[in-house]
Amino acid sequence: MQSLHDGGDSFDKCLHFSPENKEKLKAHYSRIYGTLLFWKTEATKNGRFHYYCLWWTTISSVLMPFLSQSIDANLPSSKWLLTVISAHVALCLAFHKGLKVAENHRAFRHGESEFYDLYRRLLDQPHKLGETEDEQIKNYFDRVEIIRRFTRNAETDNLPNIEDVKSYNEPA
Repeated sequence: MQSLHDGGDSFDKCLHFSPENKEKLKAHYSRIYGTLLFWKTEATKNGRFHYYCLWWTTISSVLMPFLSQSIDANLPSSKWLLTVISAHVALCLAFHKGLKVAENHRAFRHGESEFYDLYRRLLDQPHKLGETEDEQIKNYFDRVEIIRRFTRNAETDNLPNIEDVKSYNEPA
């Protein structure tokens, strides 16, 4: 099972927030931890399958001309080798395209990266998220929700438009 890398000093040692706000931030992180683990696992799975398909596609495209020249009509196994390799590559490409492996890898990796960029910004430069502690934390929570929404929509192949994001962040 995957685990998240230790990101170094976190909210406990952050000098920018009060003890009460540190607790809010730690509680928020504990709630999103499972999501981050899911994104990392999915990015890893999709990335591995993407590179597996890329490797087989590249190798087979180079080997096929040579293998087709070495077919011996009296040796059925030589035909089978060509057939099995071709079928394997065709299945890889079909699953790669049908499951949108490259797109999912990119979406989960991007979501994970966006979150950690925002997380580091809050820890290192909170003034970029607002004037006051409360404003910074509110903006951080709002932006995390936007990242989660974009990643979830990419996962379900339903890209949001800007109106979806605006209406999501408006007060009820």
